[in-house]
Amino acid sequence: MKAFLAACGLAVALVATPASAGVLFYGGDFNPNSSNPNSLANEQDLTVSQSAIYTPFVVGGSGWNVTGLFTVNQMSITALSASWEIRSGVSAGDGGTLLFSGTSTPTVTDTGVSDFGYEDYQVEVTGLNINLSPGNYWMSVVPICLVAGNGSCDGRSFNANTDGTNAIGTPEPLNKSFINSSFFGASFSNAQGFLGVNDFSEFSSGVLGDPVSAPEPGSMALLGGGLLLLAGIRRRR
Repeated sequence: MKAFLAACGLAVALVATPASAGVLFYGGDFNPNSSNPNSLANEQDLTVSQSAIYTPFVVGGSGWNVTGLFTVNQMSITALSASWEIRSGVSAGDGGTLLFSGTSTPTVTDTGVSDFGYEDYQVEVTGLNINLSPGNYWMSVVPICLVAGNGSCDGRSFNANTDGTNAIGTPEPLNKSFINSSFFGASFSNAQGFLGVNDFSEFSSGVLGDPVSAPEPGSMALLGGGLLLLAGIRRRR
């Protein structure tokens, strides 16, 4: 069964917990003791020309300033670069609105865990400065290795699933992840149930940054008083 899943773009592996500093959202660790540990193709390489996993997350409070994004992948490629996106309004068959995107040189961290022939890496893009208002969003970070003749670019990369173990922030919405892949013929297809496999209700992905601070009550009162004063001046005129 595992060999079949790998051939279809799936793999089974382990994932380590990222450092929590600056993490606004983290879907959670891969849990080898869960009922269905698995991972799904998230890559752009010489084997699979394009496959991206979109993980949902919820921005609360007064909003977030996003400085980075990451996915945890089981890879046999070298992530020479990584494409990233943030979208809103994604649904089955509809990519919604592309809000922010880019291609960056990622920070790739070996988690020290390996299984089923794959080493686990956190692929992180940083240096972002994105303000998100409260609401629902989707993110992707896709490792890229497209250099002809580079043996590692003939490998594979898979975004791990999770059962929410050691998750950070508002829980990841269940069954709201999508796969968009010209290689596998998926146009923002529901990850849950893709290729007949119901193992993808959540993914090991995360968002870095800081929450936006709400205005202090004193400042709000002062602002309100100023508006009343302006209104009073207008009435006198």
